[in-house]
Amino acid sequence: MSDLVADNVSMRFTTPTGQTVHALENLNFTLKQGELLSVLGPSGCGKTTLLNIVAGFLRPSEGIFRLGDKEIVGPGVDRGMVFQQGALFEWLTVAQNVDFGLRMRGEKSKDTAEKVEKWLDIVGLQGFGDVPTYQLSGGMQQRIALARCLINDPDVILMDEPLGALDALTREKMQSLVLKIWKETGKTIMIITHSVEEALLLGERLFVMAPRPGRLHKSYELPFAERGLKEDLRDIKNDPEFGQKREEILTMIWDMEEEIMGQVAGSDTA
Repeated sequence: MSDLVADNVSMRFTTPTGQTVHALENLNFTLKQGELLSVLGPSGCGKTTLLNIVAGFLRPSEGIFRLGDKEIVGPGVDRGMVFQQGALFEWLTVAQNVDFGLRMRGEKSKDTAEKVEKWLDIVGLQGFGDVPTYQLSGGMQQRIALARCLINDPDVILMDEPLGALDALTREKMQSLVLKIWKETGKTIMIITHSVEEALLLGERLFVMAPRPGRLHKSYELPFAERGLKEDLRDIKNDPEFGQKREEILTMIWDMEEEIMGQVAGSDTA
């Protein structure tokens, strides 16, 4: 079992002016294989720093992350990343983007073609393989980014605001697609978002982080992701339980933001 484990993880940065920023402080949690986790919190709470450490782009100042029995010390094929902007090669075709990782590992095009078609079908882009990527909409490009990540068969899928730049209708369709992929592949997924609604819809588990220093403020176990596999997401949003959780978390984050603003105002007048 490739559980993702945070063991007393802290992260500190030193600014050019010599100040120490406590980005993360004493994170401890276990994300079991196949779980879907959403993470949100106010600006500056360390969400993206957390994701970058799991991806292996950063090393924590203290503590370790483990995936299975291996410490995460750098990027690896066992973790796949989907960015807010797809980070695609827009001059390549859809298929060339999707099989890029396989080609970098030396697999031959004829051997990867079947895999490409499989994943294009899963993300709803069957028949688009020969289309130049720049011709497609933002939502379709995010589908390409998902397929490019999944074709490499990572144990963990990391998503950094992957739907934030999409219009409301496209975003809802992509949320349903993320749930479908989670269920059909059994992958562990960690998704960072600023949207409370999205965090509730896509989080089998949900972490609310508090800033300065970034830490886990509250953890939820939620039914909405599982329900979203069978029910219309709009119906779920209208559910009284969903509304109650949304207001609870919005108030929590609002209070954090007010505290931050008060601290900033106090430092400005000191």
